[in-house]
Formats: sequence, structure tokens, C-alpha cells
Amino acid sequence: MSEKQYNVLVLCTGNSARSILGEVLFNTLGKGRFKAFSAGSRPAGIVNPGALEWLKAHDHSTEGLRSKSWDEFALPGAPEFDFIFTVCDNAAGEACPLWLGKPATAHWGIPDPAHVEGVDARRAAFKKAAEQLARRIQLFLSLPIDKLDKLTLKEKLSEIGRIQD
Repeated sequence: MSEKQYNVLVLCTGNSARSILGEVLFNTLGKGRFKAFSAGSRPAGIVNPGALEWLKAHDHSTEGLRSKSWDEFALPGAPEFDFIFTVCDNAAGEACPLWLGKPATAHWGIPDPAHVEGVDARRAAFKKAAEQLARRIQLFLSLPIDKLDKLTLKEKLSEIGRIQD
């Protein structure tokens, strides 16, 4: 019997940096057990060059990455999500579309590296954001998801989001 593949949506307002990193890291670290997507409430329209630089420097594929609206995932035929994570404070407070399937949700706020001034400081900020996301994703992946009731799972997801790396 094959293991269930979970669909994950990572949300941020602009869908250009943190949510893009989250999408790639979930897909990589999840090793086929997770299929991740990212979107934003007000997409920037481009993937941040700092995110692309970090991903390429760490041998992650950037093929097919694009900044997109969360509206795409509220349309008929869109994937049904098991989990939705907001990674910026703005997106966490916005009214989201109604998601089919009642996915488990959590806020995993990560400081925005895209607004850091200076080349070296921005690179360091992207490194820190990616490391924070990777740590939280790894903790999430270690959970016995299929054995936890919804309330316990929600509590665990929230705990992971409060971890300060």
C-alpha cells in the first residue's frame, strides 16, 4: 500500500520569497510524501532574485516557479489541500478564500528577507529565512500526521510556528 501524498499550500502576501522557499523546501524535504504549492493574496508577479539565488546556490530547481494569486487555488480543478501555512504576518490576518476539504492551518511567521538593505545583509536574511523554514518543515515531517487527531495536529502545527531559530 502506498503512502498518502499530502497537498500543502504556503501563503504569503507577495508570493515572491518566503512562500516560494517554503514550496521548494516542502517538495524537496517531503521526498514525494508532500506536494507543495505557494501563492499570495497580492502576488508580486515575479520571484524575488534573492530567493532564486539562494535556491540555486543550494542545488534546488527553480524551474516552473512563479508568483501567483491564491485565487488560482480556489478555482474548480485546483488541488484540495491538507495543510495551509502562512509565512508572513500580513497573509495570516487576511480573509482567505474558502478552501475545500477543511485543511489544517497554521501561521509560521518568518521575517521578510526581501526588504533587507545591502547585498550581504540580504543574502544573510534569505539564508536565515530558508533555515527557519527548513527547520519547521523538518519538525512537521517528523510528526505522525496520520495518527494525530485534528485538535492535537493543530496544536503541534502552532507550536512549530512559535519556534524561534
